Amino acid sequence: MKEKVTNTALAIVAHPDDAELLCAGTLALLKDSGWRIELATMTPGDGGTTTLSREEISAIRKAEASKAAGLLNGHYQCLECEDIFILYDKPTLLKVIELIRQIRPRMVLTMSPLCYMVDHEMTSKLVQTACFSAGVKNIKTTSPPFFHVPHLYYLDAMEGKDRLGQEVKPSMVIDITDKIDLKEAMLVCHASQREWLRDHHGMDEYVLAMRSFSAKQGRLAGVPFGEGFRQHLGHAFPQDNLLAKELEAYAKAPNASSNLHRH
Repeated sequence: MKEKVTNTALAIVAHPDDAELLCAGTLALLKDSGWRIELATMTPGDGGTTTLSREEISAIRKAEASKAAGLLNGHYQCLECEDIFILYDKPTLLKVIELIRQIRPRMVLTMSPLCYMVDHEMTSKLVQTACFSAGVKNIKTTSPPFFHVPHLYYLDAMEGKDRLGQEVKPSMVIDITDKIDLKEAMLVCHASQREWLRDHHGMDEYVLAMRSFSAKQGRLAGVPFGEGFRQHLGHAFPQDNLLAKELEAYAKAPNASSNLHRH
């Protein structure tokens, strides 16, 4: 069945601030190209505190995420799972399928299937399955089936490495140099996380760490700042590189300065 699809990009990440750390610059470039931007998190970030209750930190972090999305004229929603307990099970998968059906995106961005944290890896698996199965009529959710498999892209792993410390290399780098300040402004919206990262991770360079990693990924493609991606190219998924096509002037092959556009 032919589905009419509009230029909507949906970023589904595990926690508030994941998108700001890993794909905010690319979303900003898509917005400038006329795309509608939607952001969703699996959890409200309810574990990201040493002092507040689950309800208090959840409300704060969802407000921060909504404020950040607003800088892209985007919309944010939370699927209300719990930190550390993002499970690959039927109830959670139905939430993600319903999200895909509700938003009906042409493009989906999600967490790396290889990362330091199981929440990130489970989010990746859930989103992959939801993109594939959103058109299955016998799976019942509130919204009608979505008869279009979206282009699916995986974000960089946090710090660019997996749980064994092995490098996870992107197949494409988007030059976000023009959007690094906006990316920073979106990240700064997540003020509650500075205290949490300082106390739990021993890390008091929230914004500097983001800029440093963006610079590292940029160096892979010979640009000041970049965000890396890998496209899901499994059976039934689109094979053309829509992200590279839409952002042709910014899409680079790693370790090359030339533009990347696979037809």
